[in-house]
Amino acid sequence: MQRCSNPTHTLSLSLFPHYSPISSDSIPVDIVADRRRSATEIAGGGGVDRYRSLLMGSNSVNGFLESPAGVHFSGLHLDESQLKSSQQEKKPTTSPKEYGHREPFVIGVGGGAASGKSTVCEMIIEQLHDQRVVLVNQESFYHSLSEEESSRVHEYNFDHPDAFDTEKLLSCMENLKHGRPADIPNYDLKTHRNVSPARKVNPSDVIILEGILVFHDSHVRELMNMKIFVDTDADIRLARRICRDTVEKGRDVRTVLDQYSKFVKPAFDDFILPTKKYADIIIPRGGDNHVAIDLIVQHIRTKLGQHDLCKIYPNLYVIQSTFQIRGMHTLIRDAETTKHDFIFYADRLIRLVVEHGLGHLPFKEKQVITPTGAVYTGVEFCRRLCGISVIRSGESMENALRACCKGIKIGKILIHREGDNGQQLIYQNLPKDISDRHVLLLDPILGTGNSAVQAISLLLQKGVQEGNIIFLNLISAPQGVHAVCKRFPRIKIVTSEIEVGLNDDYRVIPGMGEFGDRYFGTDND
Repeated sequence: MQRCSNPTHTLSLSLFPHYSPISSDSIPVDIVADRRRSATEIAGGGGVDRYRSLLMGSNSVNGFLESPAGVHFSGLHLDESQLKSSQQEKKPTTSPKEYGHREPFVIGVGGGAASGKSTVCEMIIEQLHDQRVVLVNQESFYHSLSEEESSRVHEYNFDHPDAFDTEKLLSCMENLKHGRPADIPNYDLKTHRNVSPARKVNPSDVIILEGILVFHDSHVRELMNMKIFVDTDADIRLARRICRDTVEKGRDVRTVLDQYSKFVKPAFDDFILPTKKYADIIIPRGGDNHVAIDLIVQHIRTKLGQHDLCKIYPNLYVIQSTFQIRGMHTLIRDAETTKHDFIFYADRLIRLVVEHGLGHLPFKEKQVITPTGAVYTGVEFCRRLCGISVIRSGESMENALRACCKGIKIGKILIHREGDNGQQLIYQNLPKDISDRHVLLLDPILGTGNSAVQAISLLLQKGVQEGNIIFLNLISAPQGVHAVCKRFPRIKIVTSEIEVGLNDDYRVIPGMGEFGDRYFGTDND
């Protein structure tokens, strides 16, 4: 399946019931929908004008669209010139990269009322159980009704864009996007007012914003990494609405149908359905489309495990993070962890990195006969392989490599490291036929990259093909990744985590200290 080259195409996942993606590059849900701005986008007003437009319902839509629209401001989207020209006070924001914060993956889930949006969100959250996921509902951002509006609530159009406090929504989403907690309004659907206390939401790995009009405002859309439109037949949506409102809200069928014909259906046709063109993914049948949900979750997991550097360097591979991996990193990074525990959990992480690295070696198809007499078509491991450890820390990775590759040859390289200069080669002991082999270069820490560059340069001098080198390490600093990948674009780097960077002493931050001293027990303690 080829990635669609036309950016105006939106994927309907019902068309791919048997599709099984292999890599992030072949996942169709990454197709970007048409990002063109609608000429009829409405920015939301207030006061008497808002009240009048809401009470008039859908009959005033055309007049409303022709009226001047205000502007929603968000520090995340406006450039410097726009901010200077605006009359709104500029709010200071903190760059997430300044503290090593990684922006969350924001998903927008839109569609008509009773289309199954909540079910889709629940299924996504259930499958992302090992990630921190927070759900933000657009209903929390309804404007509180005044006494006059409350007395005529049956004439109030809750499906109109002006029914929502979009400015408050933008503020909360921007805080979460930048790694700051947000206070989500607690809207009472019975009294139609915000009540205390607000719901405090902490930053998470994934943020799901769900609501009928989450795609209506351009600034809200720009916050999203993925936009999902749940497309359900109008008759099914109406039937669900009748059941829900009569059972849960105690309304009679006539009242439900009157509200549907007066507000819900016109608002869907005028405001909700037109936002379908902004969706990256269209899910027919909502929560009943399990294939679509599985593809979406797989795509989200791929993106969560992909560091920004992976987008720059296709030869950089970061193994997918899980609670187990993060837990092991927490232990080996803790200065109070004992030597025994440090070695135990470091070995577990090293084994994972080695196994992942071996997966990038070439394989040949091979057929074997099973004990049942059946033919099994599999693959045969690459046999021309060797490991090269960078003394001394790299030797900690040898046992994991031997456990995975029986009888593998392992050579050694010793490079003098002082400050940011790792250029002095002291010792080498390499297999004589190394030029004919694939090489796994072992060093648990990639810091400045200078020692790695020296080691790789030596391998190339010995006749090893650049594309035959796989560099394995536990943690990598961005500076080292840049140094190695720019110099050697055909080698592969496999690591378990990307660090924030280096300090003034060229130590990896947050890092785990002197790995060799902690592993071999030669630290000061």
